[in-house]
Amino acid sequence: MNTYEIVLLLSGGVIISYIFNLIAKKFAIPSVLLLLGTGILLGQVFGQNLLPATFVNKTVEILGVVGLIMIILEASLDLELSRDKSKMIAQAFFAALLILLASSFSIALIIQQATGETFRNCLVYATPMSIISSAIVIPSVENLLPHKREFIIYEASFSDIFGILFFNYLIADEGISIESGILYGFNIVWSLLLSVVVALGLIYLLSRITLHLKYFLLFAVLLVLYAAGKLLHLPSLLIILFFGLFINNRKVIRPKIIVEGVPQHMFDEVENNLKSITAETAFLIRTFFFILFGYSMNVGIFSQEEVWITGSMVVLALLVIRFIFLRFIQSQKNTMPELLLMPRGLITILLFYGIPQQFKLNTFNNGILFFVILITSVLMMLGIMTAEKKGSSGSLNDEAIGEIV
Repeated sequence: MNTYEIVLLLSGGVIISYIFNLIAKKFAIPSVLLLLGTGILLGQVFGQNLLPATFVNKTVEILGVVGLIMIILEASLDLELSRDKSKMIAQAFFAALLILLASSFSIALIIQQATGETFRNCLVYATPMSIISSAIVIPSVENLLPHKREFIIYEASFSDIFGILFFNYLIADEGISIESGILYGFNIVWSLLLSVVVALGLIYLLSRITLHLKYFLLFAVLLVLYAAGKLLHLPSLLIILFFGLFINNRKVIRPKIIVEGVPQHMFDEVENNLKSITAETAFLIRTFFFILFGYSMNVGIFSQEEVWITGSMVVLALLVIRFIFLRFIQSQKNTMPELLLMPRGLITILLFYGIPQQFKLNTFNNGILFFVILITSVLMMLGIMTAEKKGSSGSLNDEAIGEIV
């Protein structure tokens, strides 16, 4: 392809993604399904003639890493800490943690039964499928009843964070043991302390830069910190998490040196601009990630009986565990639509393709992952369509869906 064809292709992808968001608002169809469908269609029409497989795989990997950082930053910018919400935050915290662990171990047993592989390797595969995608679910709950909306936002954000930390622990070289757990805990504490210093320094620096070109500099610094942390085997996403938490909760977290050194209007400017630019950047990344992912997908695997049987068992396990927790542990009389709001998305795909070679399962069918992503997205669509909205007696509000990607 020549330069103009590439420009046309990239621009067309962005325009199509925007149109899909409008469709998502109107008809409650998750645009992730539309983006995947577009990628699959391109793959079926052009095959490998449009883009080489090596280019697609490497691009998806890079977009996934950057997208992961954007997701954590978006999630942390959505988390509002306050004392009056402490009970609800605690409920969402334990819901995300316990459902993640229960789902991971249950799915691992299903995979072990299907493949006959070791339980630890099966657990590594199960964890990505146990993480709720905040990037998909958070924009979709804008017009739900306030208490349900806030619970979903906090639960999905915590699910992302806990899922990534648990996955990184599972693939650590030390193995699974009490000693490795303690060591990993120390690494988290060390990273948390480092996160405080780095995050506060970034905020102070950001407020002092007079040039308009400063937010992508910030993203570059965050990418450097993330990559360096990965090379040093530290949970470096905590730096990004704490940075976003501080920006969005500066009235609760008020270090004297920062509060005195940065005017309030500067804080407001940083927060507003950062949220806007993060959302725009995440939109671009998710657009090309899911189109390329769909392009690389082998649709023939969906005709395999193993994919439907094992995939259905995984989705059923997710629903049962979620229902038990919501109904009996949290004592919710009405578990809808929370029960169905559990989509899997970019983080699931990224972690799945980031599984180290020593944990690979030769007998695992990748179609199971695709099946779970598609079905959970459809379930979320049904949950949003049937949910009671704020200011509505039950009819679907066009603004209820938001930007679902």
